[in-house]
Amino acid sequence: MNLFEQISNDIKAAMLAKDKVKLEALRNVKKYFLEAKTAPGANDTLTDEAALKIIQKLVKQGKDVAQIYAGQNRQDLADAELAQVRAMESYLPQPLSAGELESELKKIISQTAAAGLQDMGKVMGVAAKALSGKAEGRAISETVKRLLTER
Repeated sequence: MNLFEQISNDIKAAMLAKDKVKLEALRNVKKYFLEAKTAPGANDTLTDEAALKIIQKLVKQGKDVAQIYAGQNRQDLADAELAQVRAMESYLPQPLSAGELESELKKIISQTAAAGLQDMGKVMGVAAKALSGKAEGRAISETVKRLLTER
């Protein structure tokens, strides 16, 4: 069962369980999935990799919106947004811990033979592909920068 089918089945389960937060979050995800499937050139298919990227984007947007709400003293709206984010995060792979991320990045740095900060672009290109879905881009970038300045 691919991710699209799993989301569809979980929407039905959320309806039966009367879980309004999860239902709203999954309907939003499915809407973006359908848009991606019907986009020109998509041939009515959606790979799990593309589906994960969509969910990651929605999670990031949800966290950003919650932060804005919190900054405007609207904690009620921030909490609602974060509840939906948690529902979507359950479909993402487990993120790497800081230690795991650092060890993976050290391997990538040695593979690319990066000597210093001037090679950050080379490392980031490989790291972004290899760690897609496992770590946020900002965390990857900051760790790569720190590791390269230590060299």
